[in-house]
Amino acid sequence: MKGYMNTQLGEVIIDTDVIAKYAGANAIECFGIVGMAAVNMKDGLVRLLKRESLTHGINVVMNDNKITLDFHVIVSYGVSISAVADNLISTVKYKVEEFTGLEIEKINIFVEGVRVID
Repeated sequence: MKGYMNTQLGEVIIDTDVIAKYAGANAIECFGIVGMAAVNMKDGLVRLLKRESLTHGINVVMNDNKITLDFHVIVSYGVSISAVADNLISTVKYKVEEFTGLEIEKINIFVEGVRVID
C-alpha cells in the first residue's frame, strides 16, 4: 500500500520504496550504526549491505496512512544498543515524518550483528 495525501491541487502518492530509501539513508548516518543487514532465512546468514542496497534491510508497511518501519541493522562493537536504538528511532521518526508528511506509527529495530570499526 502506498502513502497518500489530498491537497488543494490534487493527490500525492508516496511509494514505500521511497520511504525505505530515505529512512535507510538517515539510519546509517546515526551514531553506532554500521549499516543495514540482509538476513538469509534459509541459511541463517547475515551480511552487511552496501549503501546502494539500503532498502533490503528495511521493511515499510502502510496501514491507514500511518507508517511502520522495520530496520535490520548491524551496530558498532562497544556501543550501548539501547542508546543507538533510541537515537535511530528519534532521528528517523522526525526526518521521515517531516519528509513525507505522514505519521510514523511504529519503528521496530532488529539488531542482526555487531562489527568492530577500524
